[in-house]
Amino acid sequence: MNSQVCVDVSLALKLILVEADSAAAQRLWDTWIEANVEVVAPPLFAFEGTSVICSKAQRGLIPPEEADLMFKAFHLLGVRLLYPEGLHQRAWELARRFHRPQAYDSHYLALAELLGLELWTADERLYNVVKDALPWVKRLSDATRR
Repeated sequence: MNSQVCVDVSLALKLILVEADSAAAQRLWDTWIEANVEVVAPPLFAFEGTSVICSKAQRGLIPPEEADLMFKAFHLLGVRLLYPEGLHQRAWELARRFHRPQAYDSHYLALAELLGLELWTADERLYNVVKDALPWVKRLSDATRR
């Protein structure tokens, strides 16, 4: 197993929010922790996670006290945020290549590609767009089949 893995926010939030596949995300995460795998992401990971939790709280989907705890838990996951040279340029190129209307997800792709890592996602749409061209992109539902 590689000593690092890249994750996107869709997978990490499953550790904080109670969703159908949260248990699978926790098992996968625990496997990485037990194997001393460092979890990395681009800097926008922190912004996206904060935004999702804030949005759910503002829409009344999470009580304020629970949102505060989720915010803290998210930022204590220990994900190392990396900003290698060329990240934005490569994200731009990948967004254009895969006809992505927004380049957020492409930053995760770019980071994983630049570092030669697997990217793990729970975003089925992203996975379906890139799976044939980028075999190092893995989806959470694949982890349950291992």
